Amino acid sequence: MSDPVMTAKGLVKEYGKGATLVKALRGVDLDIPRGSFTCIVGPSGHGKSTLMHLLGGLDHPTSGTVIIDGQEMFRLGNKELAALRANKIGFVFQFFNLLQSLTARENIETALMLAGVSEKEQKTRAKDLLDIVGLGEKADAKPGQLSGGQQQRVAIARALANDPPVLLMDEPTGNLDSEAEAEVMKVLENLKQQGKTVVFVTHSHEIAARADNLVHVRDGQIQLPHDLKIAS
Repeated sequence: MSDPVMTAKGLVKEYGKGATLVKALRGVDLDIPRGSFTCIVGPSGHGKSTLMHLLGGLDHPTSGTVIIDGQEMFRLGNKELAALRANKIGFVFQFFNLLQSLTARENIETALMLAGVSEKEQKTRAKDLLDIVGLGEKADAKPGQLSGGQQQRVAIARALANDPPVLLMDEPTGNLDSEAEAEVMKVLENLKQQGKTVVFVTHSHEIAARADNLVHVRDGQIQLPHDLKIAS
């Protein structure tokens, strides 16, 4: 796992000016090993989600850059950046953001349609993705008929629509009970074994303990292990 799929160099993110200036990130350097389960942890309001959004190209840094598979993200135009996100990164958030009027299968088919997949392929691929997350039998259920853990698994299946190498996940189990969390973590472990890179923002010590790459963020900076020992 020494080969980084994603590298951040000197990431700085500032909001506001003068007396209202907020320094959300203060020069972050970070490698995400290919095929790793990376957890980003730290106190609320210290830059975890900001870092996640920059890694995913959902926001632009004040300075610094992100490189994914050799491409420097913020040198791309808007269309090229959107294409890079669509092909390289799947996003999963704390709130499932499923379309309530559509079935699980239709939610995934919608993502596949937006990715330019043919209608015939959409049905086959949606079924395959639901099988991957263990929900093949729930294809025709609407979100309101699914548990929280099942809805999040549908959201993961949707994020896999373009078969991206990287999954960026911002507190995806934050609203789930322990049983539902275990369901989601089982899916992620299987995806990691298939070679996916999973980057997971969490407050959960139990989930962080399972990471093979742990990133501590505090005051907009990456804390090194010796810093953590001093702080404790």
